[in-house]
Amino acid sequence: MTPADQPARTSPGPAAPPRPPGPAASGHRWTAAAAAALLGLAGVLAAAFAAGPPNDARWLLLGLVAAAWLVFPIAVWLVLRVPARRAVPLVVAGAVLLQLVAVAVPPRSTDDLFRYAWDGRVQAAGTDPYRHVPTDEALAPLRDDWLFPPECRDRVPVCTILNHPGSPTIYPPVAEAYFLAVHLLSPPGSRWKPWQLAAALLALLTTLALVGVLRRAGRDPRWAVLWAWCPLVVIEAGNSAHVDVLAALLAVLGLWLVAGRRPLAAGGVLGAAVAVKLYPALLLPVVLRRRGVLVLTAAAVTFAVSYVPHVLAVGPKVLGFLPGYLKEEGYDGSGRFPVLRLLLPGTVPPQVTLALAALLLAAVAGWVVRRSDPDRPWDGAVVLTGVAVLLAGPNYPWYALLLVALVALSGRWEWLPAAAAAYLPYFVGALDLEMEPTKKLAYGTATALVLLLTVARTQVGPGTRADRAAVPARP
Repeated sequence: MTPADQPARTSPGPAAPPRPPGPAASGHRWTAAAAAALLGLAGVLAAAFAAGPPNDARWLLLGLVAAAWLVFPIAVWLVLRVPARRAVPLVVAGAVLLQLVAVAVPPRSTDDLFRYAWDGRVQAAGTDPYRHVPTDEALAPLRDDWLFPPECRDRVPVCTILNHPGSPTIYPPVAEAYFLAVHLLSPPGSRWKPWQLAAALLALLTTLALVGVLRRAGRDPRWAVLWAWCPLVVIEAGNSAHVDVLAALLAVLGLWLVAGRRPLAAGGVLGAAVAVKLYPALLLPVVLRRRGVLVLTAAAVTFAVSYVPHVLAVGPKVLGFLPGYLKEEGYDGSGRFPVLRLLLPGTVPPQVTLALAALLLAAVAGWVVRRSDPDRPWDGAVVLTGVAVLLAGPNYPWYALLLVALVALSGRWEWLPAAAAAYLPYFVGALDLEMEPTKKLAYGTATALVLLLTVARTQVGPGTRADRAAVPARP
């Protein structure tokens, strides 16, 4: 064949531009970044637990807890950019990992679970938990080497690791039923580990409940990460084993039943939540817009019925340590309400501060009742609970577990500073700080951050409102 007979060769021409990565590739990158942030968060929390108790770790522990709170929003931001079908399993897997990190070491910053264990043991022995204080000689046969160390058991008063050993229990009846259940399921000699595992399981169940409620409400289930990966939930549930996590779970289920138009069941569950720790009563005003009388009646009946066996057994002793606790913790106005005391002159009497706090909370409750959407009761509940936390200024971080659950339900992440505020006051003893100025600093800063984040959130535009996903859910 001659050259003229050969077919002409075409020039290759310019190379085609590279194709941009598709949604799948982008989703993989966001997933990898979120997983890396999760591992970073787990590493910081593991370091915090390894640092030891507050009196040993001091500023190192506070710094590591603060670092966890800084990594946490980055991890949340990344999760909200992962496709929904990948994000939810990642959120749940992350919740399991973080709780395992928490239960891997003994409780670091609380002794409350020792009282839980004692109350469970007393009930299993057939004695009402409100009848005797732990140091009562009538309960001497129940003392063991864990809660009553043998080297000082014969001292007067008797030596024990229980807090307030000379005071009756403070916990309501549903909490006491939980203590009995965990005690009965605990192997002999297992000490604190069953309590940590039980609280970690409740935290995981709350994560699953949040995912389910968000999906049924037509909202983005990725918001559950605000609970599942929150440092407060990891520290105060899996490690410290606080019973407040049970109240948070019941609150989530109760509000879901309110939105689902099941008033009797909703009231029963919310009443049980109040009978775990009293402060879930803050949720009750938000139910008034949807068959509120039925919900409140069912809640009141459930709460009252839970007390009946104990009232029959011990009478007025069922109040336990509650009156003493309220006085000890300054709820007469003398040791609480740091934000108000920051703003008011120092000459204002504590009773005036208490009355002003009550009026402010009542005003917020009234506003919530008027503006609350019966289909989204958690939106009003997070505002009322968040204001109550900022006003009261609790010394104990675990009191904010309910608030974190409501933040996840509503997507109102701007309230998270209120949940983190208690850690600085809680460590004042270990850090040699003064309580009064420390609480003013912590809760004053938290209030300012909540206000700034609320304004910023409303200025961004309607596309970021919590009634929509932060990022549209990808298939």
